[in-house]
Amino acid sequence: MNPVVHFEMPADDRKRMADFYSGVFGWKMQMLGEEMGNYVIANTGENDENGRPKMPGTINGGFFPRKADWPAQHPSVVIAVDDLQEAIIKISSAGGEVLGEPMEIPGIGFYVSFFDTEGNRVSLLKPFMS
Repeated sequence: MNPVVHFEMPADDRKRMADFYSGVFGWKMQMLGEEMGNYVIANTGENDENGRPKMPGTINGGFFPRKADWPAQHPSVVIAVDDLQEAIIKISSAGGEVLGEPMEIPGIGFYVSFFDTEGNRVSLLKPFMS
């Protein structure tokens, strides 16, 4: 099985969003710079020395700047896969639509989003570690 390893949500104002989630839920927010697309990492629980959640079932996530020309900017999940190209082929064969080409996230892995057969935007991650 390929697990859900991350969630993503768009944000119009990253400071306002970070203040909200850290204030309401106690999440630790890490603001990344322009070189990482102004992404905000959300740690939703205590992490181990590798940055992975300690509590089983817990996932961390992130927030990306909302952009007028990006499709389906809604909360979504990220699924880890061992073989990104194989997953892309399976998605297309099963009636899904891959959105663009995989991109490298420095230090993390390769990432691409897709629409499933129900129109949901979901993403794939081929971590560098697997």
